[in-house]
Amino acid sequence: MLSKNKIEEFIRVDHAGERGAVKIYEGQLLALNTLVQNEDLKKKIEEMKVHEVEHCQFFENEIKKRNIRPTKFLPLWDLLGVGLGFGSTLLGKKAAMLCTASVEEVIDEHYLNQINQLGPEEKELKKKITKFRDDELDHKDIAYEEGATKKGFYSIMDKIIKTGSKIAINISEKI
Repeated sequence: MLSKNKIEEFIRVDHAGERGAVKIYEGQLLALNTLVQNEDLKKKIEEMKVHEVEHCQFFENEIKKRNIRPTKFLPLWDLLGVGLGFGSTLLGKKAAMLCTASVEEVIDEHYLNQINQLGPEEKELKKKITKFRDDELDHKDIAYEEGATKKGFYSIMDKIIKTGSKIAINISEKI
């Protein structure tokens, strides 16, 4: 059985991560609504954002219900998320979609690790995280279908996004 502290870490970091995903998509949509013209990409991102908002709301409710303090880094993560989304979209569709794929690959591993640790006492939380992981895997698949690639420059971008995501996870669990 996991400690109350560990469950709180799971919820804190998942809240921060899902909120970060919403902010990345908001940044991408900001670029698509101002500087970049691509209605097809805009529609795909809007559809994926709906899932992220649902995930974020679930963890927002869990934070309140369980009286867990969110990470102190939320304002910074918000800013970095919007910046990452905006910047990746300015680089083009492949970069925008790689941003999604890279983040989702980190989240897949992160959620799977949590699912494997959660026991029957947290059945509902485990069920939600499992569903959210499935949504994230769908987003990753969509990103690759829409042109995400790790060739050339994009391999460096992938490593930067994944490293940043892992650092944010480690910080958000504790602080």
